Amino acid sequence: MKTRIAVLFGGMSTEHEISVISAIQAIGSMDTEKYDIIPVYMTKKNEMYVGEDVGKIESYKDIPGLLKRSERVTFINEDDKIMLIGLTKKAFGKRTEIEIDLAFPIVHGTNVEDGTLAGYLKTLRIPFVGPDVTASALGMDKFSSKAVLKECGIPVLDGFTYTKSDYKELDDMLDRIEKTVGYPVIVKPYNLGSSVGISVAKDRSELKDSVDNAFQYTNKIITEHAILKLREINCSVLGDEDDAEASEIEEPMHSKDILSYEDKYMSNAKGGKSKGMASVSRKIPAEVSPEMRDKIRDIAVKSFKILGCSGCARIDFMIDEENGNLYFNEINTIPGSLAFYLWEPVGVPYKKLLDRMIEIALKQERERKALTFSFDTNILSMDSLKGLKGAKK
Repeated sequence: MKTRIAVLFGGMSTEHEISVISAIQAIGSMDTEKYDIIPVYMTKKNEMYVGEDVGKIESYKDIPGLLKRSERVTFINEDDKIMLIGLTKKAFGKRTEIEIDLAFPIVHGTNVEDGTLAGYLKTLRIPFVGPDVTASALGMDKFSSKAVLKECGIPVLDGFTYTKSDYKELDDMLDRIEKTVGYPVIVKPYNLGSSVGISVAKDRSELKDSVDNAFQYTNKIITEHAILKLREINCSVLGDEDDAEASEIEEPMHSKDILSYEDKYMSNAKGGKSKGMASVSRKIPAEVSPEMRDKIRDIAVKSFKILGCSGCARIDFMIDEENGNLYFNEINTIPGSLAFYLWEPVGVPYKKLLDRMIEIALKQERERKALTFSFDTNILSMDSLKGLKGAKK
């Protein structure tokens, strides 16, 4: 019997479109002899839809038209039977009912990748592929993840956070950034991916513009000293807290001081057709010494485990060419294109990568079922609770 998998994508995120690309790439590579695949599109209001055209990339040129041809659904769990249920009745009062075994979120950004969707699935006791709530939230919070990793001995650049209340006193905020960080300074939202809202400032005028831009997307930003002679190196990790392995490493090419959204998704998209992170110009393997390659891969696995990740993540590093120092930059707990292009060079084709991710999720579900989450107690029948009946609200 095939495993029935609901692939969730889209959602209320600035990376909504990238999620659509990543998910449909994955759906096209899944082993249909092993899995029945149900594409589930989440709108920018986080409403879920299924339908014949939901898994077709060309349908997303006209999303309103796609939704009219599709059906809105929701998840229910009834006696550990996971169902996608239609929200409108069809002929003879029947509703669509699709039983599934596993959810596979392929989502990017806030309101989905940050633990929100994982928490929803976990509340309904729906087994799912990828990171749990805590790992998702930590991974999305660039400041908190670095604080945890720094405590565990992982090399990171010191960062300083500022909130909307700081932003109200802009001149004072800019003074503090100049004093604590100095130029050049990199400014970024604390909880976004795909390089959204990130820029480098070399003077006060550029700093003001960078801060203004970042606060369009978030209520808290991070500032760090920007490395002048920067090399960015990425490595993917596959596994869970118990067992994980590293992929090949890459050096993405970019046109500006940092890898931009345009570099990631637009630069090689001929005819307006993006292949997500697979479109990026890159060197695989990155041209570093064998010792540096081993160091990057080792720190990647350690960071993945420290943050409690599961599935397939991508960890981005920085090398300061002036002194050779290596720094953890950030983790993408559900990376664009699921970083499949980093696994193929080490003998793991995309179909096998997806199999491994699904196997990890099913193993974790078996382990979860062996745990105890409740125990019998008579506390609600105690005499001491009788006085609550007449308590004033």
